[in-house]
Amino acid sequence: MSVKRLKTHRVEKPWGRHSLWPGFADPAPGADPIGEIWFQDEGDAAPELLVKYLFTSEKLSIQVHPDDESARAAGYDRGKDEAWVILAAEPDSTIAIGTHQPIDQAHLRAAALDGSIEQLVDWKPVKAGDVYYSPARTVHAIGAGITVVEVQQNVDLTYRLYDYGRPRELHLDEGVKVSDAVPFVPNFQPEIVDDRRTILAEGPKFVLERWSVSAGTISLPADTPGWFVPLTGHGALDGQAWHAGECWALEGKVVLEASADADMLFAYPLARRVNVLSG
Repeated sequence: MSVKRLKTHRVEKPWGRHSLWPGFADPAPGADPIGEIWFQDEGDAAPELLVKYLFTSEKLSIQVHPDDESARAAGYDRGKDEAWVILAAEPDSTIAIGTHQPIDQAHLRAAALDGSIEQLVDWKPVKAGDVYYSPARTVHAIGAGITVVEVQQNVDLTYRLYDYGRPRELHLDEGVKVSDAVPFVPNFQPEIVDDRRTILAEGPKFVLERWSVSAGTISLPADTPGWFVPLTGHGALDGQAWHAGECWALEGKVVLEASADADMLFAYPLARRVNVLSG
C-alpha cells in the first residue's frame, strides 16, 4: 500500500480569479489572479493522470489536444483526454465542446483566423454537478465564471486555435491537423452505482468516480495508481489526515475514513471500472 499527499502548484493566469474555492487561500489583493492549481508528485515520476482545479473569470482559448498517436509523433509520451466536474458556475456560464456541424480542415482554419470559430463551436450552459468527458481531438473551450476539477492524461500539450485577440501564440497547423471538428456526442452518462458511489466517466483512458461515504477500503489492482480528490470534508487515509483542497496518490489497499460532509472524487487509469470501494 502507498499513500502520498501531492504537492500543490498554483498557476497564475490572466483569466484566473482572486476568489478561489474552500480549502484554497485566495491570492493577496493586488497579486496576479490564480487560474489553475495542479497536484504533482515531488519526484521525477510522470504518472498517467494529472488533477487540476480551474478558476475562470474569462473564456479560455478555443483549443484542441492530440490523441496518443499524434502526440507521440510530436515527441510526447501521450495524448490528452480530459474530464471536467463543474463545482460552481455563474448563471450564464458555458463550456464549448464540439461544433454545431461537421467542419472540414480548410473551413476550421479560416474560421480560426477570422474569429467566426467562436460561433461554430457548441457553447453549452453548465451548472454545478455537470460532468463532461472530452476525448482527445475534441475542439473545446471552458467559459467564464466556472470552478471546475479537471482530470486529464498527464501531458502539457495544448494547441490553441483561437484566443479572442489575446497576444498568445496560436498553433493552427498542429491544431487543425488533429481536430475532429464535429458535434460532441457523450461516450458515457453518469451512473449511480449505489447511495455511496457514482461513476462520472468511464474510459477509454481513465475512470472517474464520486463518493459519499464515511468509511471503507480502497482496493486498487496491482500496478494501477489512484487519485483521491476531496472536494469537501476531512478524514484519514491509513491514518494520515486529509482535508478538502488536497489530492492524494494511492496504491494497493488503503483504509478510508471521512467526515459526514465529505464529497470525494476518485480517478484511476483504466478503460473500465473496477470495484475499488468496499466496506
